[in-house]
Amino acid sequence: MLLLLPAAWPRGSMARNVAAMAFAAVFCAAVMAAVSGEEVYEFGSGASFIFGDSLVDAGNNNYLPSLSKANMTPNGIDFAASGGMPTGRFTNGRTIADIIGEMLGQTDYSPPFLAPNTTGGALLNGVNYASGGAGILNGTGRIFVNRIGMDLQVDYFNITRKQLDDLLGKAKAKEFLKKKAIFSVTVGSNDFLNNYLMPVLSAGTRVAESPDGFINDLIIHLREQLTRLYTLDARKFVVANVGPLGCIPYQKTINRVGENECVKLPNQLASQYNGRLRELLIQLNGELPGAKFCLANVYDLVMDVITNYESYGFETASMACCGNGGTYAGMVPCGPASSMCGDRKSHVFWDPYHPSEAANVLLAKYIVDGDSKYISPMNLRKLFSL
Repeated sequence: MLLLLPAAWPRGSMARNVAAMAFAAVFCAAVMAAVSGEEVYEFGSGASFIFGDSLVDAGNNNYLPSLSKANMTPNGIDFAASGGMPTGRFTNGRTIADIIGEMLGQTDYSPPFLAPNTTGGALLNGVNYASGGAGILNGTGRIFVNRIGMDLQVDYFNITRKQLDDLLGKAKAKEFLKKKAIFSVTVGSNDFLNNYLMPVLSAGTRVAESPDGFINDLIIHLREQLTRLYTLDARKFVVANVGPLGCIPYQKTINRVGENECVKLPNQLASQYNGRLRELLIQLNGELPGAKFCLANVYDLVMDVITNYESYGFETASMACCGNGGTYAGMVPCGPASSMCGDRKSHVFWDPYHPSEAANVLLAKYIVDGDSKYISPMNLRKLFSL
């Protein structure tokens, strides 16, 4: 450790004494840090704290005894950071959350919360809590046996919150979260696909609860979850609405619709939920001082890509690149025994449920730098600069 003495002490006994005391304080602090082995962490260029489902899961389900996993080939075949090996991401390359982090200057991907090396300075890139099969409601995704629902994801962030206090000190940790961190929430699809619309599991629910009642439950629970994050010093939020579920290869396959058709009921439910979500975020922007909630209009963005896929450079918006079964390879999830397309960049969908990396790149650009049609009341670049 090298400390430079002042080139010249200030004139006058009072000034000399003040300068000497200040120098001594700095010197003692530096010595104490060196003796204790304490690391001094500086804020990086930004951090992403990611909540949601398999659309943004970075590998948390690798650590769970779950039926919802993507830690097998050919998943990850285009993920450069792993050399093309599977990481637990449900796509051929980067998730939309990975790409948004890169575009905003994040130095590394937000690691999965359950990974053993998600400690210390790694927390300053943010943390990924997302889990394949997860939903807003705790009962969602039980067909997969294990998953981390949104309530538990927020509980896990509370653990990270305490670790940040230990790492940075309470004042610095609060400043870091309020100024450098974006909290992204991508959840809700499974509450329909693997709950309300699941033929066996949801039979009782759908008889007992109308779509209005079910969606009201979703909004009530999501309000509580977002408010809990706010009480833990989250301030900059981007919340994605639910995409056009009736257009994914799985739904098109099981409902046997034409190539240019989508299944109506899932899309109607998604649209109904999205309207309520927009109202919720407007309310939270008015109720929670200092918070800024941005809505990512994924539904309209994905629908435009699917409708006009050729103009975006894709060859198909119906077929899964990796999958098996039915007209659109939409019955069996991607795995070692699956058939795979020759040109992965030509497909909007990687597997029966999830976008390809090429589609994720396109979607991320609109969310980071787009106008109010797809991200409001401001885009993520503006949100991050606040």
